[in-house]
Amino acid sequence: MSLAIFDLDNTLLSCDSDHAWGEFLIEQGAVDEDAYRRANDQYLRDYQAGQLDIMAYLSMALKPLSEHSEEQLDAWHRQFMASKIEPHILAKGEALLEWHRQRGDFLLIVTATNRFVTGPIARRLGVDDLIAIEAEREGGRYTGRVEGIPSYREGKVTRVREWLESRPTLNLDDAWFYSDSINDRYLLEEVATPVAVDPDDQLRALAQERSWQVLSLR
Repeated sequence: MSLAIFDLDNTLLSCDSDHAWGEFLIEQGAVDEDAYRRANDQYLRDYQAGQLDIMAYLSMALKPLSEHSEEQLDAWHRQFMASKIEPHILAKGEALLEWHRQRGDFLLIVTATNRFVTGPIARRLGVDDLIAIEAEREGGRYTGRVEGIPSYREGKVTRVREWLESRPTLNLDDAWFYSDSINDRYLLEEVATPVAVDPDDQLRALAQERSWQVLSLR
């Protein structure tokens, strides 16, 4: 059994689920439209440029979770899955997951989007496990704060290595990792088979320099 690791946003999905959740909250009237959209769009641009201040972003992105009940959030998420995620699940991405599944590989999504947003998506895609940013909870409600190390840039490597400590049959020596983003170069550099999927310009240049495989799922 080999480990097959997948980024989620703009890799298995043709959208950024974190940004899409922000847009969905705006549509529901759950956040201030103008201010939230300006911040959400700017943080997305920062991420795409490889310059995101992850803690500043999470301070904004996790705050709405603390302002609504779990029942309301879950109801919204069901709508979100149907309207914003299902249309962006890539058929070729699902076929790639199935290819690894048929090989007997362990399927792991590692994402810099929080678990509230991505947990149902990972279940929909049928992967074996998920590493995501963890939103802190107290007394059955979200606090708006981050718990632990964010799975972003070098943090993805740290979180994956921590995860592997309790899974002695899996390792990075024969692992695959699929991603679209230059932010994931650190984990791509750790695996046996790095694959740039519909990569951004910076990752495409790095993949060409390192002779990494470049794949399109679009």
